Amino acid sequence: MKSLARFAYRRRWLILALWVVLFLGMNALSQSFGTAYANTFTLPGTNSTHALALLQSNFKNKSGDVDEIVFHARTGTIASHKSAINAMVKKVEKVSSVASVISPFVGGSFQTSKNDKIAFAVVYFYKQGYKLKSAQIQPVENAGITARSSSLDVEFTGNAFEQLGAQKGSPDLIFGLILTAIVLVLAFGSFFAMLLPLGVALFAVGIATASTTLLSHGLSIATFAPILGSLIGLGVGIDYALFIVTRTRQGLKRGLSPEDAIVTAINTSGRAVLFAGSTVCIALLGMLVLQLSFLNGVAIAASLTVLITMLASLTLLPALLGFQGNHVLSRRERRSLATNGPEPIVTNSGWQRWANTVSKHPQKLSLVALLAIVVVCIPFFSLHLGSSDAGTDPASSTTRQAYDLLAQGFGPGVNGPLQVVGSIHNSKDLATMVALDQKLQGKPDVYEVAPLQISKNGKVAVVNVVPKTSPDSRVTESLISTIRNDYIPAVDAKTHTGIYVGGLTAIFVDFAQVFTSKIPLFVGVIVLLGCLLLMVAFRSIVIPLTAAAMNIFAAGASFGLVVAVFQWGWGSSLINAGTGPVESFLPTIMIAILFGLSMDYQVFLVSRMHEEWLNTGSNEEAINRGQANTGRVISAAALIMICVFLSFAFGGQRIIAEFGIGLGGAVLMDAFILRTILVPALMHFFGDANWYFPKWLDRITPHFAVEATEDVAV
Repeated sequence: MKSLARFAYRRRWLILALWVVLFLGMNALSQSFGTAYANTFTLPGTNSTHALALLQSNFKNKSGDVDEIVFHARTGTIASHKSAINAMVKKVEKVSSVASVISPFVGGSFQTSKNDKIAFAVVYFYKQGYKLKSAQIQPVENAGITARSSSLDVEFTGNAFEQLGAQKGSPDLIFGLILTAIVLVLAFGSFFAMLLPLGVALFAVGIATASTTLLSHGLSIATFAPILGSLIGLGVGIDYALFIVTRTRQGLKRGLSPEDAIVTAINTSGRAVLFAGSTVCIALLGMLVLQLSFLNGVAIAASLTVLITMLASLTLLPALLGFQGNHVLSRRERRSLATNGPEPIVTNSGWQRWANTVSKHPQKLSLVALLAIVVVCIPFFSLHLGSSDAGTDPASSTTRQAYDLLAQGFGPGVNGPLQVVGSIHNSKDLATMVALDQKLQGKPDVYEVAPLQISKNGKVAVVNVVPKTSPDSRVTESLISTIRNDYIPAVDAKTHTGIYVGGLTAIFVDFAQVFTSKIPLFVGVIVLLGCLLLMVAFRSIVIPLTAAAMNIFAAGASFGLVVAVFQWGWGSSLINAGTGPVESFLPTIMIAILFGLSMDYQVFLVSRMHEEWLNTGSNEEAINRGQANTGRVISAAALIMICVFLSFAFGGQRIIAEFGIGLGGAVLMDAFILRTILVPALMHFFGDANWYFPKWLDRITPHFAVEATEDVAV
């Protein structure tokens, strides 16, 4: 690390030039190739996947995305607007991405409300929504708008139109960055010192975003991945740079030359950054073991972002610090250094007093901290995984207005119809599907059953079922299970006809079940990896186990906040988010990110304690010094992360808002309760056992030093 730091300092013009060329080159290439993000996912072996496969091979005009164009007669009735609606339908049919359109005047009475004020046309695309590009969806909306008038409202809903209306980026991020700049100025007292962490992080995220864009052409990456990558990259990037700049400033105050101060910072805090960043990448790439295609692209894109920000912190940042020299200190600090000479590194008196308080009352403070975390975790036990529908979209969006109109005219279930698909091999199979169609009529929680439809080749039959409840309701989820496990077996016990329940709602239910079943494996893998990494770093058994418990507490608190806001609706109006289930893939991705971020704070805190333990041999003194020396910078880093994460919560995208609230709340709990109170209190309670490591285990465990003494660094 010392050699790397000296090279970056002495060849700072070369380092800067290489990063600038990389930034300009990657962004130029990404602009040339454009984006190819897509929410693609496969659920092999699931019930809904079998249904989709049958439709795609035999019912091609109904195997793609199914969306609706909704009409609301402001004056008169739907019938009085028949000519305008039919003319519009003909225009939509001519769009190349559209397989067919069923007009409300052709589809039957079930497409027109009883009061003849609301109706809908069904649009069948050739492809599933996640495979459609905006250029294939926009012409449909353009054609539909032609029927809109002062007396007839036209709105659009469905998965494809959801993608078209998704907000790009996070417009409120600028406020988060402004707050971050304020925190950095207060922490450093220097405008130039503030620019370094912020500038390096933004620069690295710019390269990472361009790289992810290029990667999207060869790898399936979800549409929200670049925003999520920016969220993670800015959070960890500013934090990593903050730790290194802080250590550099401490060295300069001690009277070290700029070069020696930078080398010392990279060889101490830089080692912690390298270890912490690697841990975050490992946690994110841990999602690959789940073998879910939807997560693979997200994991690789996010870990690439963290890798680039980490490399920028270890190479570009020391080069920029070399340009600034002593100007990374404030004017007052430079005057003090010139007048009074070097000063010893002294800890902030407030944090020193707090560290002493924790050491005197470890048991009481541990109980208080645990109680606070448990209270925040309580909503977690009401977690409902699924997929939020258009009912959670902003009230002004066309998808939300169409959703509300359909629910008003036909009941909420029409927004998520089910497709019961049967494979027909003979007359007995057909008779079974007819019997199922009749059996579903009038069943509880079933609003309407459409007539049986048979493909042209006679190999597939479809029964469209409209539930009474909304797509994201637990009742709808229960209905899908009842059809699969009760109604279908009751009619095909003798024929064993292959019958499956599909449709977008059923796909999302299966999606949630698959993800839920994978969570225990994923948590076990990353907790085990984390324990092994910390064991190697700190030659301890107790510290890794403590860290694992803290990670679980942080995750529980995070999901508790997400449930309270997005399921229970506490404060959801402030971020313009409706209430509904938490996205099924959120826990897996959030756990990976939270694990990495929690490990960051654990590494920065305990590495300083371990450094003092090696120097003093006193557990009490090591914990006090480590907490006092890192308390200010960890709290500043946490405030920065909270500002960045929460700014993403106001961007208009529910998924990103869930990440923003969950991660921001988790960092708040982690930094100001777990690492400030619970971890040091428990370490005081455990005493010298913190550093116990069996000799036989020490012999077979690889050696890697996260921390280095400053004498070695210089």
